[in-house]
Amino acid sequence: MSRLAAGVVLVTAREAPLSEDGPSGEDAGMTATSFLSVSLDPPLVLVSVRTGSRMDDLLEEQPLWAASLLTESQRHIAGRFAMKGRLSDRLLFEDIPYRRGEITDAPLVRGSLATLECRTEQRVAAGDHTLVIGRVLAVELPAAEGGPLTYFRGRYRQLD
Repeated sequence: MSRLAAGVVLVTAREAPLSEDGPSGEDAGMTATSFLSVSLDPPLVLVSVRTGSRMDDLLEEQPLWAASLLTESQRHIAGRFAMKGRLSDRLLFEDIPYRRGEITDAPLVRGSLATLECRTEQRVAAGDHTLVIGRVLAVELPAAEGGPLTYFRGRYRQLD
């Protein structure tokens, strides 16, 4: 499957607070190349996450999440969040320009090709991954510069 080019997406979520009076939970993020449109009516997308990973556990508890479709100039963001086991580290978001989703409160990367705010509709076990199907609740199409960041043959690429 390394010969199938894929777009690169940063999936983000905000952990639920420990209590209603307590501070908000931490932000978490994961680079995904298994992200696709499932349906236009209703608008559904799918992301594949490794079963038992921190993001899988978080998305099982937190139904609200977001996706930022990265540009070729955002390769450093993809690389930062592609590290296994490093999902909930405040420093990962420290120098990344983002805004909070109005619905999900999840980080949305500024300058992305598009951002989507989603709510999990269904989770499907599939081998060593969980397919998370989300209903798209909001979309933003900012005036991004450059083309999409892609992943092909084990490396980040850009379209010529």
